[in-house]
Amino acid sequence: MKTFLKNLGIIFGTMLLIVSCSDDNENDNVEKESYQTTIKITDAPIDNANVEAVFITVSDVKVDGNSIEGFTKTTFNLSALVNGQTKTLGNLPMEAGTYSNIELVLDYANDMDGNSPGCYVEMVDGTKDKIEASSSTVNITDSFEVFATNTNEIIIDFDLRKTIKEEQGTLESDFDFVTLSELSAGIRTVNKEATGEISGTVNDSQDTSDKIVVYAYEKGTYSAEVETQGQGESNIRFANAVTSAEVSGINNAYSLNFLAEGEYELIFVSYTQDGAEFYFNSQLEVESTTGLDLGAINITSALQLSANVTVTGTTSL
Repeated sequence: MKTFLKNLGIIFGTMLLIVSCSDDNENDNVEKESYQTTIKITDAPIDNANVEAVFITVSDVKVDGNSIEGFTKTTFNLSALVNGQTKTLGNLPMEAGTYSNIELVLDYANDMDGNSPGCYVEMVDGTKDKIEASSSTVNITDSFEVFATNTNEIIIDFDLRKTIKEEQGTLESDFDFVTLSELSAGIRTVNKEATGEISGTVNDSQDTSDKIVVYAYEKGTYSAEVETQGQGESNIRFANAVTSAEVSGINNAYSLNFLAEGEYELIFVSYTQDGAEFYFNSQLEVESTTGLDLGAINITSALQLSANVTVTGTTSL
């Protein structure tokens, strides 16, 4: 009897093991659900009145090593994609989760029609100044999240103010991309589903500036002493701003788009024009006319805030 019970226990245990392994195999064979995700690109403006456009040619876009669907080599005017304007690069089925590796493969030599160059700054007189970096592949390490929905739009914010540098030559200006590490750092990614927007107008009755730029910083990260000085090898001012917008139009309006959830502070900066160039002048003192605390603006998903201000003076730095 003891032998029978012992053998029965062995048989029962073996059956449980087989069933368990079968369940594990079934779970392994179940594919995780993917969600159609759209990849788009946008830009923050470049600070040069003599620049008509900035064209880049993208030959491939990869997320975690996978090329996005439907994308073919494309040349487009990146400088036109401001104030929330975007260009769709393509789509990719992606599982819900956090990602931190997008690669842009640029063609510096030829555009989508085979003309040279592929990436360049076009001046107002129609001349082209080729721009390139030390590698054709730009790794964007900023992380973003894909949600369990088919409305995911991943925005690549290619900030020209941070990614293009100008070197003054003896006869003419020479533009180029910043260093590869600075180029990667100057591009951010965010899921539009988890972003908000701050827009408004600037009343500058004192006529303090030839141009005003608004910079959005994560609360507590702005240091006037640091940010107003050029940083890094390419001497980038306001390098740690999340994004920026130029005050323009008859209403002196601005729009800061695709801000991830969190708290922000807005910094208003005066620029003076000398020929085609704009030079940093001073930080502006402003007062909100819409009741917002400009040093602690809380952004949540799909929130659109109005932040109208009046310039009251300048800050000596």
